[in-house]
Amino acid sequence: MSRQAPTDGQVTALAHAAAAAPSMHNAQPWLFRYFRRSRTFEIHADFERTMPHSDPDTRGLHIGCGAALLNLRVAVAHEGWYPETLLLPDPTDRTLLTSVRLTGSATDESELGALCPAIHQRRSSRFPFEEREIPDPVREALSAAARVEGAALTFPASWHLREVLELVQEAEARNITDLGSDQDLARWTRIDAPSVGTADDGVPHYAFGPRKRGGKAPIRDFAGPRRVAGRDAADFERTPQLALLSTSHDHPEDWLRAGQAMERVLLLATLEGLSSSFATQPIEWTDLRWPLRDPVSGTGYTQMLLRLGYGPKGPRTPRRPVSDVLDIQP
Repeated sequence: MSRQAPTDGQVTALAHAAAAAPSMHNAQPWLFRYFRRSRTFEIHADFERTMPHSDPDTRGLHIGCGAALLNLRVAVAHEGWYPETLLLPDPTDRTLLTSVRLTGSATDESELGALCPAIHQRRSSRFPFEEREIPDPVREALSAAARVEGAALTFPASWHLREVLELVQEAEARNITDLGSDQDLARWTRIDAPSVGTADDGVPHYAFGPRKRGGKAPIRDFAGPRRVAGRDAADFERTPQLALLSTSHDHPEDWLRAGQAMERVLLLATLEGLSSSFATQPIEWTDLRWPLRDPVSGTGYTQMLLRLGYGPKGPRTPRRPVSDVLDIQP
C-alpha cells in the first residue's frame, strides 16, 4: 500500500531524530540529504569533523554515522514507513555512507519502531552507577538486539573483565602523555560553555561527570589536564558492567553495522531503565584493541566498549541545528 509522501516538517523531524545519535566526542560527523521525488534520505560523512589522532582511519566516524542511521530507521518505522536501506551505495562517492528510501508500510518493523521513545531519552552518563547486576534476561535481550544488526555483544567477566580494565588503564596512561590525543580532546571539549545553548557540538563541562576518586569504572576524563571550577569527585562502581560490541570483519560497512547495533542496544537499554556511557580509550590504540576480543572464540573485531548499569541519566548534550545538517532537494 502506497503512503503519502512526508511533508518537509516530517522530514525535518526525522533528521532531528537521526542527529540525536551519539558520536565520538559528540563531533556529530554527519550530513543529511533528502530527495522529495524518490522519498530518499542520504547520510554523508562530514570529514571536516574527523579526529586525526584518535580516529585516523575514521572507524569511529563511521560508527557514529551508523548510530544516526539506526535512529533514522527507527523514526521512519515509527511513522509507518518502511526504511529500505543501502550501505555504501556509491563506491565513487567516499562521503555517501548510506541511503534510506521510505517505501510502503512498516508492517514488519514494529520492534524497530517501538524503540522510538528512547531516541531523545538516551544520554551518556559519566556518573557512578549502582552495584546492582543487570538481570540475565536483559543482557540476553541486549545481545539479541546487536545480533539483529549483524554484530555480537558480549559481557566480559572474571579474568577477561580484569584484562579489559587493565587495557583501559593502559590506554588512559598513554593518553595523558600523548600530544595528539590531547589535541583531539581539546578541540571537542567545551570548558567555558555554561549551558546547552552556548555550543552546538562537543562535550561541555557539565557533561564530564565527577572526577573519579575511587572504583574501577572506565571513565574518560574529558577535562584532561584542564581544570574545571566547582567539579566534584566521586567513588565509582567497584565492579563495572561492561559490554564488548564486535563484528566478524573490519571494513567501513562493518563499522556502519556496528554503529547501528550499538545504537539499537543503547535504545533498548534506555527503555529497560539502564544508563550507559562509552569506554573507547583502548579501541583508539591498535595494539590494545586486538586483545579486547572474545578470548573464547578468538575471532571478531572489537568496535565498541560500553559501560552499562543503573544510575543517574546524564545531561542532554548539545546538537547542531537541523538546518545546518539537512538539505532537502526536489
